[in-house]
Amino acid sequence: MQESGEMYLETILVLKNKNEFVRSIDVAKQLGFSKPSVSRGIGILKSDGYIIVDDKGYIDLTNKGKEKANSIYEKHQILTRFLMNTAKVTRETAEDDACKIEHIISDEVFEGIKKYLNT
Repeated sequence: MQESGEMYLETILVLKNKNEFVRSIDVAKQLGFSKPSVSRGIGILKSDGYIIVDDKGYIDLTNKGKEKANSIYEKHQILTRFLMNTAKVTRETAEDDACKIEHIISDEVFEGIKKYLNT
């Protein structure tokens, strides 16, 4: 899966935790992406079985989508904590960098960070 798809899934998860309903426009606003770009990404996620979109345009994660989104979100949270604790950077800096790292970090390194943080 490409980084953008992972970002969409994570954003859908976060938005669904805040609001009952999520639409493509909500994802576009949250990420600062164009509506056509998000529509294309949503279409790919739908055809790959990560999401379903009802006739009103509301997006819901499938079990496969929830699993992937939760995995990405866990990486984001743990990496943010790790960067704040070890590099002593601000939450904002840690969040920004964690968002970049979460898409490329190996499972081995991530598990090592989790062990280091005792999570």
